Amino acid sequence: MTTHTDGEINHLIQDVVDASKRPPKARHTSIKPTIASLVSLAYDRGLLPGALSDLIDVVTTPNHLDQASLASIVRNLYPVSRVPRKVVLQVIACLGHGELKPSLNVQAALLRWLILVYHVLETPGVLSQSFQVLFNLLDTAAFRPQLTHLLALITKRKHVKPFRIQAVLGLARQTGNDPCLVGLLRVFKDYYPEIIVGEAVRSKASAFKHPDPPWRERLDEIQDAHLLQSQNGQPQPRDGFRAHRPVTRFGRKKLFPIVQTSHAAEDAVTLEEIESAAGFARNIDKIELPNQLVAVLADPLLQKLVVLRPGADSNQRIANWLNAVLEDVVQGDADQETLWEVMEVVKQYVVQTKTLPPIILNFFARFLPLWDGTGSYKTVLDIISFAPVLDFEELYRHVLQPLEGALATNESASQPDVLQMYTSLLRHWATLLQADDSIPGFASSSISKLVLHANSLTLQLIQTSPSIGTASAVLDFHEQCVRLVTAEKLRDYIRIELPHKLLIYIFFFSDSVATVSRICSVLASLKRGFEKAMSTRRDGSGKIDSATYDRAYVNLYNGFLMDICNCLWRTQAFSDKDAPAQRCLVPRATIASLTSYVPSVDKSFSLPMIFGLSHSPALCLQSILRVRTAEDEAMASGITIRIRHAGPVTQPSLTRLSTGGGLRLSWSEYRIGVLDALTRDGLPGIAELLKNTMTKLKSSMEGRASVDQSATRATIE
Repeated sequence: MTTHTDGEINHLIQDVVDASKRPPKARHTSIKPTIASLVSLAYDRGLLPGALSDLIDVVTTPNHLDQASLASIVRNLYPVSRVPRKVVLQVIACLGHGELKPSLNVQAALLRWLILVYHVLETPGVLSQSFQVLFNLLDTAAFRPQLTHLLALITKRKHVKPFRIQAVLGLARQTGNDPCLVGLLRVFKDYYPEIIVGEAVRSKASAFKHPDPPWRERLDEIQDAHLLQSQNGQPQPRDGFRAHRPVTRFGRKKLFPIVQTSHAAEDAVTLEEIESAAGFARNIDKIELPNQLVAVLADPLLQKLVVLRPGADSNQRIANWLNAVLEDVVQGDADQETLWEVMEVVKQYVVQTKTLPPIILNFFARFLPLWDGTGSYKTVLDIISFAPVLDFEELYRHVLQPLEGALATNESASQPDVLQMYTSLLRHWATLLQADDSIPGFASSSISKLVLHANSLTLQLIQTSPSIGTASAVLDFHEQCVRLVTAEKLRDYIRIELPHKLLIYIFFFSDSVATVSRICSVLASLKRGFEKAMSTRRDGSGKIDSATYDRAYVNLYNGFLMDICNCLWRTQAFSDKDAPAQRCLVPRATIASLTSYVPSVDKSFSLPMIFGLSHSPALCLQSILRVRTAEDEAMASGITIRIRHAGPVTQPSLTRLSTGGGLRLSWSEYRIGVLDALTRDGLPGIAELLKNTMTKLKSSMEGRASVDQSATRATIE
């Protein structure tokens, strides 16, 4: 809402206020065009609390406006935020009979408005506190339908007293069982089912339906727009410490019931009465579970209660309901719309509670082999990513394999999402294992099998969709693997599973410096895990020790480190003269062809040179920028530089630069400067790998020694 619009609305309200104090004949102009403009702006933009209060003042106090104008104003009272307590009290105070009260039609319209805005009241408790005042107005037939609907919304266990039941019964008999009174009696009977209320509740009574769904939709649009603008375009999270309150509790039957507690004890607290986090914490031990606990699937407050106060009975009640609904799906008695409505709400529940009920996994084991992959498959993936730590072979055979088979027809589109599911599942397992008092014996084997299966998926994915986004998703998975095997509690029990060897070299030769840095960071981080295992002797405790990894496996890992060092630092790309280097898996014949080809393009180049820091496609820009930055800093400090380096940088070019009047920079300073610059720019992986592999480089970067170009060896033996 703009300031200009606010000022215009306030100006129009002031004109209406002034006109309301004078009889029509005393006004110089008609007020109707002003009211038309006001209600139009209120519909378009909504009303701030101050403007809303001013208009309520006009409507609820004696005035000279005609009934049509007053009704038009009430119909367009769209608040842009929560309705203040003061406004609700203004409406309640104007109800009843008397010369100073508004007409009964206006009172009925105001009660209807309270029903429409009930879900956005700042303090809904004010209506509960006014229950006695509202109840005593039931004999007014003019607004009884609206009043009974409002009473039905606010009724709590404490409000239902025998004398009130008797009063409503008597009034119902006098009015020939007025449907709205019968509806209120049914609400009372929910709280006191043992009380006999006669034949009244057996008669046909219309449900309390939403008075105006389009009005509610427009209100939601106005409030959402105002909230986004007030939060600078950032949506605010919904209030998770209030039970979900639909505008009507007797509307169209929904698949998931709402939170409703009918048989609470006198000293208990219902979820419907909780209004804040403080109230929830204060009463958590006294909160009564609702009638249908399956409402937990769609209500964030009930989810918190079930998580913080778990119980086998609660879980069984939820499971029984889900089993009944999901059984209909398996048997073909439920349509697609019902299935995906259930799945969407189950997903929200699982995401909020981080718990996947076993009944859902059992359902997937029966449903997925029959599924053709159509519909919202991402919802299914999101749910499965919260599966508990299980034997991977069992989980794969019964759930994951049928899932991948169902999505095979849409493989190119679904593969990235399947990989994301495995990443999320691995993250969830890591969280569960760190929270457990002990690590299950099958955990390491299960995680290893998951990683090995996902490895084949990542290799296929990077070949079918070779993009930066795909590489990032694959690296997300392997970075999660690293977190799992380097966590202090888990590293002694979880075996390291390396990324596929082809994948490592594909990423290392990427033209994205971020991709190169991330794969180097993954390999550098795994080194600590290997070193810890190599230094641990077998003691029968089940921990990872020196016997866990055979020599060939360790040499494979060391080969990755050696190859990368050979390319980036030693100017020996694709060499295998120092074990355990693997020539980056490039065939010797290919290396020979490239070795003879490169000088034919430029005699100053050689094959090993063009994969170093200065010439690598991913690193050449960062490398020359390091020199340019050093030159700028030197000139800024007053040093005269007659010539700047044209790039790319080599050891001889730095010597020529120094003798020709350019920047004095040694080869060692230059290369260490490049690594430092990459680290400062948020790309530390390359420096981490080189430092962890070459001890003399690490000492040099820490200022304890000079770098020896030939000093390199994977330190894991």
